[in-house]
Amino acid sequence: MLLDQINSPKKLKRMSFEKLAILAKEIRHFLVKSIANTGGHLASNLGVVELTLALHKVFDSPKDKIIWDVGHQSYIHKILTGRKDLFHTLRKLDGLSGFPKAIESDHDAFGTGHSSTAISAALGLAIARDLRSPNCMNREKIIAVVGDGSMTGGLAYEGLNNTGRSETDLIVILNDNQMSICENVGAISRHLNDIRTGSLYLGAKQGVRNVLDRLPRMGPIVSGGLEAAKTVIKKYMLLHGVLFEEMGFRYFGPVDGHNIPALVNILKGVKQIKGPVLIHVLTKKGKGYDSAEDAPTEFHGIGAFDVRTGKPTAATSGSSYTDVFSKSLIQQADKDEKIVAITAAMSSGTGLEAFKSRFPKRFFDVGIAEGHAVTFAAGLAKGGLKPIFAVYASFLQRAYDHVLHDVALQNLPVVFAIDRAGLVGEDGETHQGIYDLAYLSHIPNMTILAPKDGTELDAMLAFALSHNGPVALRYPRDIATYSDISPIYYGQSDTIVKGENIALVSVGTMNKTALDAADILRKNGHNPSIYNARFVKPLDMNLISRLLEYKFVYVLEDAARIGGYGSRLHEVMTTLGKSHIHFHIFAFPDIFIEAGQRKELFSRYKLDAKSIAEYIIQNSVMS
Repeated sequence: MLLDQINSPKKLKRMSFEKLAILAKEIRHFLVKSIANTGGHLASNLGVVELTLALHKVFDSPKDKIIWDVGHQSYIHKILTGRKDLFHTLRKLDGLSGFPKAIESDHDAFGTGHSSTAISAALGLAIARDLRSPNCMNREKIIAVVGDGSMTGGLAYEGLNNTGRSETDLIVILNDNQMSICENVGAISRHLNDIRTGSLYLGAKQGVRNVLDRLPRMGPIVSGGLEAAKTVIKKYMLLHGVLFEEMGFRYFGPVDGHNIPALVNILKGVKQIKGPVLIHVLTKKGKGYDSAEDAPTEFHGIGAFDVRTGKPTAATSGSSYTDVFSKSLIQQADKDEKIVAITAAMSSGTGLEAFKSRFPKRFFDVGIAEGHAVTFAAGLAKGGLKPIFAVYASFLQRAYDHVLHDVALQNLPVVFAIDRAGLVGEDGETHQGIYDLAYLSHIPNMTILAPKDGTELDAMLAFALSHNGPVALRYPRDIATYSDISPIYYGQSDTIVKGENIALVSVGTMNKTALDAADILRKNGHNPSIYNARFVKPLDMNLISRLLEYKFVYVLEDAARIGGYGSRLHEVMTTLGKSHIHFHIFAFPDIFIEAGQRKELFSRYKLDAKSIAEYIIQNSVMS
């Protein structure tokens, strides 16, 4: 196999187009087979096989810098840069990252995990190159590959705007597959689709350029008229590309992203051009694997699956918290027509597909634009509606200022349904949702709830939608359990078990861990109390008064230790004089948490029931 001979991009330089086509097929076969075992981002990578081969044939990585936007479309890049033999460890504990990671390889020029960042990062690298080597004739090339909806994010346009003005040498490749995770939305998506389907544009662009370039240069008045005429002709005949050209880019495309010779030729050509260049490449998400082509959203990020059928091999037992939220939201929306739902290109992942089908006029997909989503929600709330923004915890942090300034400052009733809160697992550092409690807790007017199970999530959503102010409701990527619960009252915790000497205070689904740890403690002669915090903010002052009666207080939370529930609880208890109390927080340390299964990572960081019980036994002395 040709693929077995590839351990460096240099191997591609002398390959014929025929061999590259064979290699593309081998890579797709390898990808499908490998990701069927490990899970991962399949559809997006199947779509960029030829593009990645062309990039590495024309450019010289790692000297030339290729920055992959979003990052999950970099699997082929990793295979071609010597990491094929590690793919069986993809997204596993201590294994290969599912995103570019600088400490993993020199070929990973910039770490990317969130959308729309590549152009800004590439411009920074390009300006640094220019300042470092202003007169060098053989300077490295900087290439940003943006795709999977990156152009629906505002940061991409901030980067484009600054890049076009800079006039530095930089190549932006727009990988247009009409998809983010779900189907792309918005005016920009429509604009790109017009380019895809504009036959007049496809045939006319080069001809117009040739005519314009042949127009004679005459006196200043006539010349000025001709230049004005050029502008008019461009705006009518080059209508689609003019968006990027007016921003300062030389625009080329659309180009068939699965035609290696065409890609190589255009990349070789633009390599010689000075200033910013944008190449519009058309690809098909899931290319080459029927199941992924037919269902690109399902195969965007998928667990282990059967290659023959495309069906998941790991059976799930029970509903996820996302499923519980989805059903509960529809029940609430059936009763209240003021409820509207917003997603940032994540309708499937956040459980809003059912809401979208049932209430299409009350559903809004704003694209990968979390900041806009939050301020849009604020406007909806100001207009008398009850907006709920369903979003992953790691993505909401991109809209921090909007939460603070546009929602909380005006005390608007916006509900943030924060999915994937806490440890996410296999996607690793860029996606762990452990920082939401820290970045939300210090915002005035914000109420934060964390349900211990599916039953409590259902009740808390109803409470959140009735509250006259901003509410964050956080829940994990996990299977939901159910139980009988007491009513939800503002700012009040719940007593699960009353004991003595030792108090375990759990946040959200860490209640199950607290219960399991308590079972171990009882077998060792302890009789702990268990409290379910329910409200991360405001703190329950009645609970704090009760905790002052204990000798040992332990907080369990699926979040970062700094700035979380435990640190705020400790601060208040300290001001009330807790010198006699041993206080400890079981939470994640001040580091970025790597990829791995949730269970593995909880065990590694000693946040599983067994490790927690062992610590308490060693540090708690019975009276």
